[in-house]
Amino acid sequence: MKIIVTSIFVQDQDKTLKFYTETLGFIKKHDVPVGEFRWIALVSPDGQDGTELLLEPNDNPAAKEYQEKIFSQGIPATMFGVEDVREEYNRLIKHGVKFTIEPTEMGDVTLAVFDDTCGNLIQIAQQ
Repeated sequence: MKIIVTSIFVQDQDKTLKFYTETLGFIKKHDVPVGEFRWIALVSPDGQDGTELLLEPNDNPAAKEYQEKIFSQGIPATMFGVEDVREEYNRLIKHGVKFTIEPTEMGDVTLAVFDDTCGNLIQIAQQ
């Protein structure tokens, strides 16, 4: 068994798609209409056949409440691995990304947390 798709709740699929592709550098793999929303799945440019990230609308009240509560408590919705957290931090800062936690060493891991402008905090980590 392996993880093939994971999702994050988003407030606006179009805004999220733009941020995640243009700013973060993910690649759109699927964009399929599903009723009033879309099945939008992204992949890493380094792993286009790997795990997909689904941009899931937070239209369901339970999803919206979950997203708002973990955000308000400073809990990241998910984590992305990077080669160099400080380098990625500097790149994203130049794109205007706001960080809630600057690069921080925690044992063998260096991490940082940013606001994806779509209702989520995202942690980046380097081992």
